[in-house]
Amino acid sequence: MNLSNSNKSTEGDINLTTARANWFELEVDEKTKKLLRKDARYFLHQSMSTPCLDVLKGCKGSYIENISGKKYLDFHGNNVHQIGYSNPKLIESIIKQLQTLSFSPRRFTNEPAINFAEKLATLMPSNLNRILLTPNGSSAIGIALKLARAVTKKHKVVSFWDSFHGASLDAISVGGESVFRDHIGPLMPGVERIPPPVTYRGIFENNENKCLEYLEYVFSKEGDIGAFIAETIRNTDVQIPSEHFWKEARMLCTKYGVLLILDEIPIALGRTGKMFAFEHYGIEPDILCIGKGIGGGIMPQAAIITRDDYNIFNDISLGHYTHEKSPLGSIAGMTVINIIEEEHFLKKVKNDEIYMRSALAALKLKYRMVGDVRGIGLLWGVELVKNRNTKEKANAEAEAVMYECLKQGLSFKVSAGNVLQLSPALTISRKELDTALNILDKSLSIIHDKIN
Repeated sequence: MNLSNSNKSTEGDINLTTARANWFELEVDEKTKKLLRKDARYFLHQSMSTPCLDVLKGCKGSYIENISGKKYLDFHGNNVHQIGYSNPKLIESIIKQLQTLSFSPRRFTNEPAINFAEKLATLMPSNLNRILLTPNGSSAIGIALKLARAVTKKHKVVSFWDSFHGASLDAISVGGESVFRDHIGPLMPGVERIPPPVTYRGIFENNENKCLEYLEYVFSKEGDIGAFIAETIRNTDVQIPSEHFWKEARMLCTKYGVLLILDEIPIALGRTGKMFAFEHYGIEPDILCIGKGIGGGIMPQAAIITRDDYNIFNDISLGHYTHEKSPLGSIAGMTVINIIEEEHFLKKVKNDEIYMRSALAALKLKYRMVGDVRGIGLLWGVELVKNRNTKEKANAEAEAVMYECLKQGLSFKVSAGNVLQLSPALTISRKELDTALNILDKSLSIIHDKIN
């Protein structure tokens, strides 16, 4: 079995290889092929989402379903499915809101938006009680960057290599993944990138103290750094810094007058077993960006939450988006948070974490290609390697495992080329978790046998 490929490893799936072609020819029926060809004809092609794998007609709970009736347990979900797909409580709330106020023009406000902002503020520590709403995560990042400039009067930003903060021009300027910047040309100036605190291969592996040295060096030498933007926990290939790192980084930001912007757009709202990931570390951001799951997989919704001290720029349009105080997005966000609280998801996720840790550790013992398993809550990464000593990435093997899982009804994404990223709906049942883990076990076994 030839598992070699030369495609660039990125944040997303490998989708232009022989395995992808075989999927299209052998696993897709004629009606679906026709629709996929039409999709490819009319949508602008782009990395990581072209060509599409299948055509969907429905989604419910932990599952997505294609037009042929095949169901996939969705362990990807673009991080919007914390409360499961088509949550009936959410649908009921949105329909009720649609029947009264569906849109709120600028210069007017509405109760759902006010209540939603108040709720977000009550979830935050200290004086993190000022909100701006926006339809998507990239826009939230843009607002955060503008606010940091306004507060500090300094335009430079520190971020991590390999980070992802969105796909708009300002977001890719501070992001660290080259696939989003290739061929784009000049970006927003003043961005200083440093190696991340946790990596799993290379010279800086797990060297958090070295990262902190870099951070302080840049802060002290540049002198005009206004913001440090980072994912509290890196979502795509699941990199989890220590409490020591974040407490030291927070201290350095305070020491040098740098605003700490934490990007929790994909991982907030219970994914890590806390409502917000920074709660694991005993720190506070100066600006928090959230999104994706706050709309419950139905409404596009995001927000920034910041300090009351920074409410001093009524002469600057920091956001000014058409759907800024969307009553539909706000009612969705309020309902999502209420469901998480009322149905005790945080406790459930912590129990699921214990179960997943044990089950995935067993797979690591069983298969030599599983080089590492890491996770928190219901966010897990299974890293595949050719050799555990050298940690050479098993990119092609990871892709092969992904397609085997897809055949058997489990969908997830491959990150960094060789990390199977597993992030199911927080509503997932133990039986559904077992089904998914069994599929992963079978798929690893099939690929292991083919290459040995």
